[in-house]
Amino acid sequence: MPRHSENLHGGEPDPCPVALLLVDVINPMDFPEAPQLLRTAVAAAGQLAALKARARAAGAPVVYANDNFGRWRSNLSAVVERCLEPGCAGRPVAEQLLPDPDDYFVIKPKHSAFFSTTLDVLLRHLKVRTVVVGGFAADMCVLFTANDAYMRDLRVVVPADGVASNEPADCAEALALMRRVLSAPTPPAAGIDFAALAATGA
Repeated sequence: MPRHSENLHGGEPDPCPVALLLVDVINPMDFPEAPQLLRTAVAAAGQLAALKARARAAGAPVVYANDNFGRWRSNLSAVVERCLEPGCAGRPVAEQLLPDPDDYFVIKPKHSAFFSTTLDVLLRHLKVRTVVVGGFAADMCVLFTANDAYMRDLRVVVPADGVASNEPADCAEALALMRRVLSAPTPPAAGIDFAALAATGA
């Protein structure tokens, strides 16, 4: 798989048939149901951190798609800074999944990472055919994003232990729905092989 090359202006990414898409993992978790979500989100973040390391080692691009939490002047630095503040409930998740300088980042205003964002253009520019989608919550933003990827004829893979919902039953139901309706495999994160996905999805 291709490795990201240096570019004078940083504007021409290397194409790759598979990408890792992390949905709402940089999240302050300042909503009422956050304690419920955090019961499983911290462990899921650990699985995603290991998955991200393998994606980067394989040369697969990593794309963060994050809610702007109603802050329309927000950017990557502002969102990360907010989540790393002392006492921020989302800090244990964010610390495990901090973006690297060559990762991609899109701000999303609604549930789907594709709605009113540059994600579609970015993935087409990268020549991505398969997206591995992890993050929070499985039955909301991950599900909406996976659905929109499927509608764009992208192959979708969702790590079962790399997503979480407020209630485990809701997470399990969302995973079952994605398997049945979106034909999305939901293996454990450790079972996802980016090189194999690239070879079969090129």
